[in-house]
Amino acid sequence: MLALSVGRSALYSVLSLIQALTREEALGDQSTSLNPGADAQQFWDVLYQFLAQFFALVPVALAIYFLWEPGRSAFRRIGLDFRMFGRDVGAGVLLVAVIGIPGLALYAGGRALGITVQVDASPLDPSWWTIPLLLLAALRAGLTEEVVFLGYLFDRLRRLGWSTWTIILSTAALRGAYHAYQGFGAIVGNIAMGVVFGWVYHRWGRVMPLVIAHVLIDIVAFVGYPLAAAWWPALF
Repeated sequence: MLALSVGRSALYSVLSLIQALTREEALGDQSTSLNPGADAQQFWDVLYQFLAQFFALVPVALAIYFLWEPGRSAFRRIGLDFRMFGRDVGAGVLLVAVIGIPGLALYAGGRALGITVQVDASPLDPSWWTIPLLLLAALRAGLTEEVVFLGYLFDRLRRLGWSTWTIILSTAALRGAYHAYQGFGAIVGNIAMGVVFGWVYHRWGRVMPLVIAHVLIDIVAFVGYPLAAAWWPALF
């Protein structure tokens, strides 16, 4: 399961960081892109990006399939349903404030110290499909990370007899490795996010508010920041 999803990405991410550290250019002077842009005239580029996001959701479906038991819905087991949607949205917004704002500060600090690469979240262009693709990317990231890191791994590691805090810290470390390509600041920030999200999932037993929080954070990063930078370039 991990080899098909976040585990594979974590390995490539760590290798990307090692490769960046071996370059003559300082880490702080390098940049990376979260969502490469598509040529506005290239239909096939857009189609391939859409299909890439679609197939990236297959591990989520596979995790839910593995969690399913006769007479017991996997969606209910991990709390990925709409039974408490209003409460989940409120909890998700609260988590955005708790995680998102300090995360921005940590990114700024990492850039100032030269230990975090410049992250180009998304190239916005006037094409009508740009923002829908970015919203789909945010949804894919939220579902993939929270369903696999929390819903799936918590269940499997509990069956192996791991303690709660061992699971929380292990999945947080994997989350940090998953984002290593962004530099050391992102590693620290995502480990902290993993600890908070893991503890919250342990307490609430619901993945939905964490998916909502993750998607909102990524929407701000993918769409909100580039728009703000375009509208108020002097401020950014």
